[in-house]
Amino acid sequence: MSFGKHLARGARAFPHLTSRRALRVCGVTLSSLALSMLLGSSALAKSPKGAFAVFAQCPTATATTCFYLSSTGGELRLNKETVPLSKSITVQGGIERNAKTGAETFIAALNGETLSKTKQVLPGGLSGIFTCREIMNPIEKAACEAVFETGNTTVYVIPELAKPASEIGISKPDFLKDEGVALKLPVKIRLENAFFGSECYIGSSSSPVVWPLTTGTTKPSSPNKPISGTAGKVEVLEEGTLEKAVGASLVENDFSAPAASGCGGIYSSLIDPIVDAKLGLPAAAGTNTMILDGTVEFATAEAVVKSE
Repeated sequence: MSFGKHLARGARAFPHLTSRRALRVCGVTLSSLALSMLLGSSALAKSPKGAFAVFAQCPTATATTCFYLSSTGGELRLNKETVPLSKSITVQGGIERNAKTGAETFIAALNGETLSKTKQVLPGGLSGIFTCREIMNPIEKAACEAVFETGNTTVYVIPELAKPASEIGISKPDFLKDEGVALKLPVKIRLENAFFGSECYIGSSSSPVVWPLTTGTTKPSSPNKPISGTAGKVEVLEEGTLEKAVGASLVENDFSAPAASGCGGIYSSLIDPIVDAKLGLPAAAGTNTMILDGTVEFATAEAVVKSE
């Protein structure tokens, strides 16, 4: 039935009302009906249950395997500065495996949050990078002093995915065998503080920082020394459809990091060099480290769907 016919029927149903009031009543009734239908469909929406609940954002329509990583610790070292990873980082999505070649392609999470934009705290904050006395430009110096006066000096370090999810490298066999690249993440690292503005980054979409993480042993350039990761304790659950690696550690210490850019907005040409001096940027391969500790889970997409 057309919307106009609904309104006409509504007018006949309320003959004691004026036409305009009848239309308003009918409109409210139809809106309520539409809302009820919407809420009803939301309530009927399915999601994975039990041990498969973490795979709620897995693209099961196209993936053969669902992937979920949740960190419990680790660190990011950029040459002179080490950032503890005290807040959980998640990497989630699906894996499509080519039956002929065995090649694995990563597929983005349904909600778009393939790599969570988790805020990690830079030790020392803004005062650990510079003091306002170092800034010669009077306008920028005043802005710096205003930030310090508010006490809003916390600097957050936020890794963000710099490329489409399809450019994430993934190898379940390498992860389980403690060799090769298990998870390759192309990222850009945002430094967040009111003084820096919203575009203060290390790396970019066109020139990302790349972490080829391994559960094996790295072979870094000097001065870094080899470090080892691990797949941790791998449990095979749910009749073989779920593999859960507890105590996993993915590591990499042979990546490079470019100079910072965009820090301080229009005054970035003044602020970027100060940030670079503090962090030791640009930093060559062999001077940086990424360690991601936590739990990694793989499940068949078919089992995830069946759990709904």
